[in-house]
Amino acid sequence: MIILFRPSVPKVASCRRAVLDIAIINGYNNRMKISVADAKNKLPELIKAVENGSSVTICRHGKPVVDIVRTTKPEKEKPKLGTLKGKFVIADEDWWKAMSDKEADAFLDGDY
Repeated sequence: MIILFRPSVPKVASCRRAVLDIAIINGYNNRMKISVADAKNKLPELIKAVENGSSVTICRHGKPVVDIVRTTKPEKEKPKLGTLKGKFVIADEDWWKAMSDKEADAFLDGDY
């Protein structure tokens, strides 16, 4: 003997959920219209639907306000080499060389 259990859910809520699920899965000609309140509650599902190729229109009082569409993949910017060339001046060309003993003593004495 098999017993089926069906939880009691108000028809309005289950109907709205079923319509939303169908719209997300199948799409209506790849365009889905949804209210602002429903979009707020179902944003992750809407984003997943857009990632799968659907476009979503969010409506306020039945009038379209915003379209959610998939963006193109952002391209990595290639580094531009040599962009600082000529933008700064090196005051001492021998800055990398070690100090002589005389210069080191002057530096430690605070005269350098």
